[in-house]
Amino acid sequence: MLIIGITQGDTNGIGYEVIIKALSDPRILDSMIPVVYGSSKLFGYNKKLVAEAEQISTNVIASVADAKAKRVNIINCVPDSYNAEFGQATKDGAAAALASLKAAVADLKSGALDALVTAPFNKHSVSEAGFDFPGHTEFLESQFAGSQSLMFMCSDRLKIGVATNHTPLAKVSEVLSSDLIVNKLEVMNRSLKQDFCIEMPKIALLGLNPHAGDGGTLGKEEAQIIAPAIEMASQRGILAFGPYPADGFFGSDLYRKFDAVLAMYHDQGLIPFKTIAFDEGVNYTAGLPVVRTSPDHGTGYDIAGKNMASAQSMLSAIYLAQDICRNRRTFSEITSNPLQIKVFETKNAPDRTFLPE
Repeated sequence: MLIIGITQGDTNGIGYEVIIKALSDPRILDSMIPVVYGSSKLFGYNKKLVAEAEQISTNVIASVADAKAKRVNIINCVPDSYNAEFGQATKDGAAAALASLKAAVADLKSGALDALVTAPFNKHSVSEAGFDFPGHTEFLESQFAGSQSLMFMCSDRLKIGVATNHTPLAKVSEVLSSDLIVNKLEVMNRSLKQDFCIEMPKIALLGLNPHAGDGGTLGKEEAQIIAPAIEMASQRGILAFGPYPADGFFGSDLYRKFDAVLAMYHDQGLIPFKTIAFDEGVNYTAGLPVVRTSPDHGTGYDIAGKNMASAQSMLSAIYLAQDICRNRRTFSEITSNPLQIKVFETKNAPDRTFLPE
């Protein structure tokens, strides 16, 4: 059974609430062993606020090796002196989020965990606490040297990656390059094959400027950076198309014709994604040798402690982490043995077979 680590996120947000609600789902403990990194005291306090949590059985453990099936296992890595101050950005809340993340990533790196699901933290608060990264994605990439990662927002209806991650909008055009885009396309293409079982992914690229530059009238990045990147990617066997004007692309439902989309900057990708798939959306860090997912929402300070948060995105993040682990194992087994590819092809529809790159 897969062992899935779950970080608590910001103590003062909705992290514990959505974790507890997700783990209250009667199906969840049948498919994996959860290990929550945080505080048994704070878990218990939040559990009292969630009506559906009565049936949860917890198990406080010193290490992942002690984790039990059919239980919510908790590793105490946050001091008992930390309290919940719902709706507030505090030093303790940020410190607790970082302690949880660092403990979980250490176990992820050691191989004790099969995957990691992270609850949200406040980026400004953790920055003030000494966290020198724009978000989880960049931190995790730094922890796995040599990896090229992709912030990949995923749902059944839409999968969209972001070329420039959390780069401020004013700096996007100077950060963007053909090489960067091709690197992101390679990560996305590989992920769609090994993580999502798509044999020949079709990927759309969005333009940077209004109307995708309108032939150079409204900007030249499309002609000078994005189009050459598409040509380079095509030469490497990636089915990449575009660049498309972002407004018409989503307004006309053109996104439905592609397996995934690469946006040029954060809000260009996340606004349509959260409009289309907010409840079940998942933030996946593609390209790493490990699996990390997260719900697609933030700390939810405005509703923290009120038993109002939906756990659907957290539940989707937990299930997607499991699916990707299993898909990777299958992909590795099949692509490492050409004979198995033939066997797989006879048992599955031809358009969904796994093939090596």
